Amino acid sequence: MAQAAQMNVNEISTPLRVEHDKKRRQFTIRLNGSHDRAVLLYEYVGKKTVDLQHTEVPDAFRGRGIAKHLAKVEYKEHSIKAAMDFVVEEDLKAHLTCWYIQKYVKENPHPQYLEHIIH
Repeated sequence: MAQAAQMNVNEISTPLRVEHDKKRRQFTIRLNGSHDRAVLLYEYVGKKTVDLQHTEVPDAFRGRGIAKHLAKVEYKEHSIKAAMDFVVEEDLKAHLTCWYIQKYVKENPHPQYLEHIIH
């Protein structure tokens, strides 16, 4: 957590690596090399349908500071993009239970994503 408190704007621009754990049904991003992770959780609700349920960033990366806010958004958006790319690549349909994922897709209306969303 000490690393999070020292984070600055320059650290936000470092490349983020999203890991997909199919067994746990989650996308994760390690935050600044620490044990903290941003997570996007999903569940299969049918043979070819997933529910993108929840995004979460640890408390240490939330807050009033601009750098922390930007990091929170960037971490979430990278994991959402990875999840939506997975849905497209696997030719799945997706429910968007998570309000933040709904917001992301609305603000980034990529046709390849939209055709896979169940409204």
